[in-house]
Parts: sequence; C-alpha cells; structure tokens
Amino acid sequence: MILYPNVLALLTSSLLIALMALYAGCHGTEILCYWDLASGSDRQLRLERTTYLVSTIISYVLGFQLISLFLLLFTADGLSTLFVGAMCAVGSLTANKFGYPTLLLKIVTFILAGLWLIINHADNQGYDYPLIRIKYALLLVLVPFILAEDVIQCCYFLGLKPDIITSCCGSLFSPTTRALATEIVTAPPLPMLALFSGGALATFGAGLRFVVRRRGGYLFALLSGLQFPLAVAAVISVISLYIYQMPSHHCPFCILQKEYYFIGYPLYIAILTAAVCGLGVGLLQRFRRVPSLLESIPEFQKKLAVTALWSQAILALLAFIPIFSTSFTLR
Repeated sequence: MILYPNVLALLTSSLLIALMALYAGCHGTEILCYWDLASGSDRQLRLERTTYLVSTIISYVLGFQLISLFLLLFTADGLSTLFVGAMCAVGSLTANKFGYPTLLLKIVTFILAGLWLIINHADNQGYDYPLIRIKYALLLVLVPFILAEDVIQCCYFLGLKPDIITSCCGSLFSPTTRALATEIVTAPPLPMLALFSGGALATFGAGLRFVVRRRGGYLFALLSGLQFPLAVAAVISVISLYIYQMPSHHCPFCILQKEYYFIGYPLYIAILTAAVCGLGVGLLQRFRRVPSLLESIPEFQKKLAVTALWSQAILALLAFIPIFSTSFTLR
C-alpha cells in the first residue's frame, strides 16, 4: 500500500460511508416492512422519531460520496508520479486490476446517490412522508453498490506497489488497443461531434419545453440519460483533441491536469450534473399528483430542469471554446 494523504482520506471516508449505509439500510428495511403512518404503535413512533435523523445523516454521507469521485480522480492523477511509465491517472488506474472497476462503481454510485438525494428532498417537502418507502427502496439498491465500491477501492489502494511498471494513456487510448476505448477513439471525430451537438440541442430543447410548458418530463429524462454516455464518448473521441491540439491524444484524464487549466473537472461536473438533474425530473414525474406534494414537486422539477439546462450550456461552452478559439483543425 502507498501511504498518501488522499489515499488515507478515501479509505477512511469509505469505511464511514459503508457503516452508515449499512445502518441506514437496516433502518430502511424496517420501514419497508413496518411503516404505517396511521398506526400509533411504539414501533411506528420510534420509526418516525429516527427517520428524519437517519435521512439527514445519510444525506451528508451521500453528499461526500459525490465528492469522492473527484477525489479519486485527483488522487489517481497525483499517484501517477510514483509509477514508471505513468503520465496521468491512466497509469495509476491500470497499476492493478481494481483501478477501473473502482472508477466505474464511483460513477454508478454518484448517479444513484444524486437521485436518492433528489427523492429525499422531495419527500421532506410533504407533511406525511409520502415517498419514504420509495426513497428507502432506492437506498437498498444503492447500498450494495456502495459496499462493492468500498471493497474494490480497498483492494485497489492496498494492492498498489511503487515498483510496478504501468502504461501511459497513449497506449490505452489508441487505435491499436483492443478495448472499448478503441471503439470510441476510432469513431470519426466530426460525425461524433455532430452527434454530440445534435443530442445536446435535443436535450436542451426538451428541457426548455418542460420548463415553459411543464410537459415532456419523461422525454427530457430519457434524453438526459442518453446524452451522458454520448458526452463522455465525445470528450474522448474529439473534444480532447482540440483541448490538447494533438490529432492522436484522446486521453480523458490529462485534461484534469494543470497544463490544461484543470478544464476536465468543470467539464465532468457539468456532464454528471446534467445527467442527474435531468434524470431526477423524470424520477419525480410520477409523484406530481401526490396530495402533499402538489405544489412542491412541480417547482422542484423546474429547478432541476433549469440546473440541468445550465449544466448543458456550460458543457457546450467548455467543449466548443477550444474548437473555435484555436487554429488546430482535424484533417
């Protein structure tokens, strides 16, 4: 194991998150089995007394879970200086077989945690806990992912050895590599850019329609979900080329470094925020007619849609500024 402050912070926080997630999961199981607001039993009174506290604590825990994705990226980038052959986070994540599974699980838990926080906020607006079963059912889906992520992340960090010779990003994100990354790298850049632009315009249009006319919530959520992998693919396939001003450098991690003004962080934050908020609009759509949420849900959906639209706009701005502000062109 490499003793690095950020590594210790991630391992410690992961342990606390796992313990709190397990406790909240046990509480959620009890709620799913025994919650009855019309009952005056001792068990119901105890559940009512503890549920707000548990929800508040788990909200802060999942809030840090969102931040931990970017802490992992920052840590992996910093660790790259310790491995022979590494130039960025790619080298650190390929130092053992647990690196990329950790990252993928972090992304999954980021999205699920974001959706849980949205449901929890909506539930807190009702006087009768109208979504309490829904949010704890979602929490029980989230808990196994959090536990799996923590175990794999521990295996990743505990298995790191400074004498490992690893790979650089040029070898992974290149046309000669046989992997999913190759399919993205070899995608024609200009058609990919057109596809990304068309998806962004369609998603933005659906979001505007929802904000103005309060229609098409499910469509906006669907387009937001589809735009997420499309945006990531566009970053790897074409946007990164304009940021680096190099025709063969497709790495999605080097843009997190100082040499490129850390543009990767706001870029990925915008992609994830747009996806979570857009999906949240669709997630809340079926609860618009709950009596205690008739006023709060539509207003909350509007705020989510506006946040998603701003995130899409920021993403487009960050993506197209390098394209139109440099003399680099793809031939």
